[in-house]
Amino acid sequence: MTFFDAIQTCFMKKYATFEGTASRSEFWWFFLFQILASGAANIVSPKLGGIASLVFLLPGIAAAARRLHDTDRSGWLQLLAFLPIIGWIALLVFYTQDSRPNRFETRARAMKQAA
Repeated sequence: MTFFDAIQTCFMKKYATFEGTASRSEFWWFFLFQILASGAANIVSPKLGGIASLVFLLPGIAAAARRLHDTDRSGWLQLLAFLPIIGWIALLVFYTQDSRPNRFETRARAMKQAA
């Protein structure tokens, strides 16, 4: 997935979709976009930076949940971010791991076929 595909997927197609999976490239390209856009907005104005952070909050959490699903983990593991250092390292390891066959992808596929 390319940089622009990841932005389009996370903003237009799956803005607040917590179901399914996100590839490693989708997650990391969108993460890079969040950092660049928030940094640029903060340079322009701190208030604009705050607004950008709010705009990125929901799609960022959704993309991270889908990324954890892709490694066959629950999206609730994002709460590890509240544990300083140990939680951050654990999440970094989870986000960088290869995709695995998982229950979340199969469930999403079954729901699409049923509809």
